[in-house]
Amino acid sequence: MKTIDELLHEGVEGKRVFVRADLNVPLDGTTITDDGRIRAVVPTVKALADAGARVVVASHLGRPKGAPDPAFSLAPAAARLGELLGADVAFATDTVGDSATGTVAGLGNGQVAVLENLRFNAGETSKDDAERGAFADRLAALADLYVGDGFGAVHRKHASVHDLPARLPHAAGYLIANEVGVLKKLTEDVKRPYVVALGGAKVSDKLGVIDHLLERADRILIGGGMAYTFLKAQGHEVGISLLQEDQIPAVQEYLARAKEHGVEFVLPVDVLVSPEFPDLKTKAPANPTTVAADAIPADEEGLDIGPETRKLYASKLADAATVFWNGPMGVFEHPDYAEGTKAVAQALVDSPAFTVVGGGDSAAAVRTLGFDENAFGHISTGGGASLEYLEGKTLPGLAALED
Repeated sequence: MKTIDELLHEGVEGKRVFVRADLNVPLDGTTITDDGRIRAVVPTVKALADAGARVVVASHLGRPKGAPDPAFSLAPAAARLGELLGADVAFATDTVGDSATGTVAGLGNGQVAVLENLRFNAGETSKDDAERGAFADRLAALADLYVGDGFGAVHRKHASVHDLPARLPHAAGYLIANEVGVLKKLTEDVKRPYVVALGGAKVSDKLGVIDHLLERADRILIGGGMAYTFLKAQGHEVGISLLQEDQIPAVQEYLARAKEHGVEFVLPVDVLVSPEFPDLKTKAPANPTTVAADAIPADEEGLDIGPETRKLYASKLADAATVFWNGPMGVFEHPDYAEGTKAVAQALVDSPAFTVVGGGDSAAAVRTLGFDENAFGHISTGGGASLEYLEGKTLPGLAALED
């Protein structure tokens, strides 16, 4: 995989460089609530601009349905990128139309532009190769070189991620090179004990990675909404907790395989329950009750791991040499259900291990709960991409850069 440093060495002055970034940030109206993904691409954009390139940054945001939708405009992200660069950033109000072509044509050496949301064009996400390719052709007309730096999108076979690199000389940006280097430490010559903490809502989202890790990890800790399917698989009452009954047979198989392979599977021993889901807008007190994990009332819902489980999980992380964490332990957005996620994050901070926070809600939780990002070995910008990499899948965006 060619790197951006090689590209810079060859010279980029005066050349139009298309940077596929991941500016898919959470918005409250037009206010960015977490700019981590924008900050992550700054080193690549700045290096290219400083070298005299004419930088064209493109990304998706949210899930618009192949047509312009003001709610998903990248304008706030473009403005924030400009603030972080300390320079004016031009903004094209379309993807490949008159505004895009005019904005790119108006760039001088060292200047930066951001295109409107790529998913405003149906060709970006189309499953039809011809339609996707036609959009990639129009994007290619805007640039001389391609730099892939949107790690959060490399698991998608989309035009700007998979098809466009085939049409231009290409290289990996600093973010992607760093992400791949980190993930290799979790898959090749791993330092042990290797402990994996998995949370989040759905077991189905993590089946692939659990399957892959059963022969690689030494210990797997389970929390979040997905824990209740595991508890149900053991025959416990889970009340009205989040449950994927169709996944119970798969979970039972994994528990049996873990025992067979000597992998320690650790489930909650107590949980915080309530008869109703908390109000995440007002953050009104929820007054949860702590119960044993095998004694959840039939009319209540588990919403976080309990105090004994927090201690247990901290102890199970303390002796690790390598830790991968993906998914919160509870409804961390509400203060009454944030302690489980806090406890796991703090255990990683306290650990001398190489610690990786696997993007998505885990990365958001770290920032929301006030942790110093530098206290972790690495915080990924791509939850889905990092999980699929750990599953051993071929990621279209990485494969395109390796050609």
